[in-house]
Amino acid sequence: MCNRAERGDTQKVLKLFGAQLGARFNEGPLQVHPKSPGSVVRMGDDGLVLEQMTWGFPVSLRGKAGQPLKPKPVNNARFDKLGSFWKRWAAEPRQRCLIPTARFAEAVGEPGRMTETWLSVKKQPIFAWAGLWTQSDEWGAVYTGVMTDNAPELAHIHDRSPVILDPQDWDAWLTAPLADLYRFDRPYPADRLEVDATDAPWFRKKGTDGPALV
Repeated sequence: MCNRAERGDTQKVLKLFGAQLGARFNEGPLQVHPKSPGSVVRMGDDGLVLEQMTWGFPVSLRGKAGQPLKPKPVNNARFDKLGSFWKRWAAEPRQRCLIPTARFAEAVGEPGRMTETWLSVKKQPIFAWAGLWTQSDEWGAVYTGVMTDNAPELAHIHDRSPVILDPQDWDAWLTAPLADLYRFDRPYPADRLEVDATDAPWFRKKGTDGPALV
């Protein structure tokens, strides 16, 4: 599960993807957490557009007494559920998107002592993470990132990883039938990833440097 990422610089993203700024876009922090604003590239009426959306599809739960609780963000979509739970969006090319990402983080270590490990793609300062998006009643436009199995060499970090698409596959993700996308349900090669295992604590209290726990 990935719930911490760093988006790509806006001007670099526009140039890299050949996209235009969409109507929904405001500059936000580079580091993105669930239920916070991030950026996606989606297919518009006149080509690719870069828009700001909330990271996570809202799911409403109920408490023990049946009372409605605040929606929680579902920020990751398992690839093996694209044909079931996520099918209403995955089967519609217009509801797919590319998430311009500089790097993403996973929590590594013992509970209570977890630290940040960041992963990025070698020779790609900004890469495309496969995503889905929709318009929600709760938070407006929202997106979620598609996940697949991690490379065996990186399983000690996490057993799953974002679906990373190489540039030649961007158009297919945005336009092809769902049945043609299953070739992307595979681990991204470990030797193409840069791993930065830091000592930074995963959980940070409010008021300290860096993002607070979301």
